Amino acid sequence: MTAAILCQNLAKDFRHMHKEPGLSGSIKSFFVRNYERKPAVRDFELVIEPGEIVGLLGPNGAGKTTLMKMFTGIIVPSSGRLEVLGHVPHQREMAFRRKIALVMGQKSQLWWDIPAMDSFLLLQKYYEIPDTDFKRRLGTLTDLLDVDRLLKVHVRKLSLGERMKMELMASLLHQPEVVFLDEPTIGLDLVAQKNIRDFILAWQRDHRTTVILTSHYMADVDALCKRIVLVLAGGKRFDGPIREFESVLGKQKFVSVDFEGPVDRQLALWQGLDASWNEDSTHVELRIPEDQLRSTAAAILQQLPVTSLSMEKLPIERVMNELLVKPQLLADPQL
Repeated sequence: MTAAILCQNLAKDFRHMHKEPGLSGSIKSFFVRNYERKPAVRDFELVIEPGEIVGLLGPNGAGKTTLMKMFTGIIVPSSGRLEVLGHVPHQREMAFRRKIALVMGQKSQLWWDIPAMDSFLLLQKYYEIPDTDFKRRLGTLTDLLDVDRLLKVHVRKLSLGERMKMELMASLLHQPEVVFLDEPTIGLDLVAQKNIRDFILAWQRDHRTTVILTSHYMADVDALCKRIVLVLAGGKRFDGPIREFESVLGKQKFVSVDFEGPVDRQLALWQGLDASWNEDSTHVELRIPEDQLRSTAAAILQQLPVTSLSMEKLPIERVMNELLVKPQLLADPQL
């Protein structure tokens, strides 16, 4: 079976011109130009099988957007091998474009001054979708997203959540095999975020679509992805199940404790627990190894005026934040 995405030694460099300030610098740049080459992606190896949902994570500037643009053929790699569904993306063959879709939460592919339905009809002609298939898919998407009353409303009059539903419809009308989602829930409220996530899961389950997701909302990643790929400084630093990623910092629990009044932050009890306090010392968040959880929780309850204590696995946001501050924790570049 052909891999949905195959990368081997993939790399992308960008050139930036340096110009000295002022008029003299501008004149000099006409005759002598100094360039600096900056690697955005380097030696990237990745295989994604058809039907997977994979989260592509990393801080701003890590190389995620560059990877997404190479996957969709927007930019050309500097070196290495890249295939998506057996195609070379930057060749932009029509057969390739019919198999993929890109949804960007911060950019619209719909025409703002006409109703969404008019945009869908234009997309039908572009992708040469037969009338029968178009009507059936449109009806399915309309029902799943509950937007029948919005099809004839001008896009600019829709709310952000409603517009994002229309963006998803526009991207799925041609029933692509691979969907790239770049921050699909950015700016949405919690209810709208959940609705979008539920729709993506339902669509992927029914059509076995391969989904590549980038998001700064860890709730998106946790709800949708079983596998994540972490990108730092243009290189892959982790590739595996999301539950293994949560354990990168060790098998620990995240414990939140509230007290009746201020407590002493200097107690020996807090040593080694990465305590994070609120301003008046009435609330603390702790990271406790699983093998110490029972004894530590008992000591806190016995020695201090606790009003509430809750615990959960170390949230993925905390793992990400810690790795961004201390990337050396991922010592093995091929974890």
